[in-house]
Amino acid sequence: MENVINLLPDNVANQIAAGEVVQRPASVVKELLENSIDAGATEVKLIVEDAGKALIQVIDNGKGMSPTDIRMSVERHATSKIKNAEDLFYITTMGFRGEALASIVAVSEAEIKSKRSDDELANLIKVSASKVTKQEPCSSPNGTSISIKNLFFNIPARRKFLKKNAVEGRHIIDQFERIALVYPDVKFQFYQDGDELFHLEQGTFRQRLVAVFGKNFNDRLVPVQETTDIVSIKGFICKPEFARKTRGEQYFFANNRFIKNHYLHHAVQQAFEELIPKGYHPSYFLKMDLDPSSMDINIHPTKTEIKFEDEKSVYAIIRSSVKKALGEHNITPSLDFNRETSFDQLKKNKDVSIPGISVDPDYNPFNARKNASGISRKMDYSAVNPAYSTPVDHWESLLQNKDSELQSSVDFESMENEFEQGANLVSSSETDSNSAAEDKIIQLHNRFIIIQIKTGMMLIDQQRAHERVLFERYLGQLAQGSGIAQQLIFPENIDLNPNDSDLLKELLPQLRCMGFDIDVFGKNAFIVRGMPSEIKNGNALDVIDGIIGNYKLNDTELKLDGRVNLAYSLAQKSAVKPGRKMDKLEMQMLIDELFACENPNYNPAGKKIIVNHSIEQLLSSFE
Repeated sequence: MENVINLLPDNVANQIAAGEVVQRPASVVKELLENSIDAGATEVKLIVEDAGKALIQVIDNGKGMSPTDIRMSVERHATSKIKNAEDLFYITTMGFRGEALASIVAVSEAEIKSKRSDDELANLIKVSASKVTKQEPCSSPNGTSISIKNLFFNIPARRKFLKKNAVEGRHIIDQFERIALVYPDVKFQFYQDGDELFHLEQGTFRQRLVAVFGKNFNDRLVPVQETTDIVSIKGFICKPEFARKTRGEQYFFANNRFIKNHYLHHAVQQAFEELIPKGYHPSYFLKMDLDPSSMDINIHPTKTEIKFEDEKSVYAIIRSSVKKALGEHNITPSLDFNRETSFDQLKKNKDVSIPGISVDPDYNPFNARKNASGISRKMDYSAVNPAYSTPVDHWESLLQNKDSELQSSVDFESMENEFEQGANLVSSSETDSNSAAEDKIIQLHNRFIIIQIKTGMMLIDQQRAHERVLFERYLGQLAQGSGIAQQLIFPENIDLNPNDSDLLKELLPQLRCMGFDIDVFGKNAFIVRGMPSEIKNGNALDVIDGIIGNYKLNDTELKLDGRVNLAYSLAQKSAVKPGRKMDKLEMQMLIDELFACENPNYNPAGKKIIVNHSIEQLLSSFE
């Protein structure tokens, strides 16, 4: 019987490894940037074309490589970052340590130039699908330049299933931001298709955050700093009012490495408890410095998920540090023990007597009127009307005379008949027509609408119902391009971070079809001249930021199509929110529009809108 286990060639082994290392162009960007940081670079330039499919180039001024190092760098399991197994448990460098570059050149065409400060000439090597095609001296400045061209050219299936350029571009920006934020002492430049997206000068951590996320970001930041024997924490959190539904601005760095940890994220959320609405996530940028031997970074190929030796202690320290920062900067509500000054004018040391009560036992309302001091005074009604010149003592006759006059002047029976006829008309015309619409529709807790039906009761979620109505309306506008913009009195300028700006530029044509009047007004700036009439409240920045946030969330969780996602995102932002009191007419219009929809039972996210309760179900609850 023949042996069936064979030793794979190096190029095949590298392609297999590339399946884990190189998931998309953003993975290449991450590995190359981290190699530049490990090389001690102070200036790094990233150039991307066609969302990384055509070109990914990283140029740095690091220590460089010798001709032998360049040749060895593309070999599998060859690295300068570790030498033995013990080094795996005390790692401070980045990357895959011997897997990354070999895997990248296995699925691309690579060109590497490198020069050390002591060398006269630089060295060039060209690799295609793990095969070295050229190696020779060349002219180049100190440092290293790596160009990755035609990514996945030899794996058509992998290249076919890449997302569109806008999506892959956003992933590249995410990876760039994660590295640029944690190294503020390094100058970064990022060019995409010839346009400069980022130009980040050296500075402090706070300056780097403002440079990446926009000039308006500085006012949102609250510093956090705590030093313990287990872990040292420093960084910033954002004020509670800037919390979002999407998780996009949550950054944990452990020993300058970006990590994802749901357990530690929960610690920050606990610190913000009762300060942000349910379902919202606070923004934070926290650096943790701890002993490398107390954490394991090798549990996941991407090196973004790590395990701590004492995770509960780290959790408690992060939670306490964030709560302390919120308290020190007067973010959390505090008790006001200041003395009330409204009583300062009261005289002190003054005898207070109990007010007395005087009663006149001879008081008769028909004989006289007395003022507050007890002095009686007669009322001269004749001065007002001569008909009241009759003495007060004969008031019975006065009333009899006036009753006869009123009876003669007013026919109460005819008035009563007319009143009954009018009431009958109202009841026959209005009561019958509005009883079903008004008397049988009730708003519960300013969140639900209750309708009485023949078989029992119908309960409607007003927010989800409005989302369904607006969703189908916006879908129709996208199909027809018939959205009408309500012009703003004063156009508003908004500034976004490069990632959100890139997404908004992609969505601009569709947003215009839905009633937005938006134009590009700078690098990452836009001018808003009009918005759909359904949007009643909120400034332009809040509306656009909400739409972008909902779009990202729906794309991640619901995997919705682009047009459907945009229509639903705008419907979420424009729909009536819980707590809004609606009158009878608004509720009736919402119900009519809901039942005119194609699918009135579920909102676009697949959640129920209508719940029916029969009379039998209601009766059984009382048994």
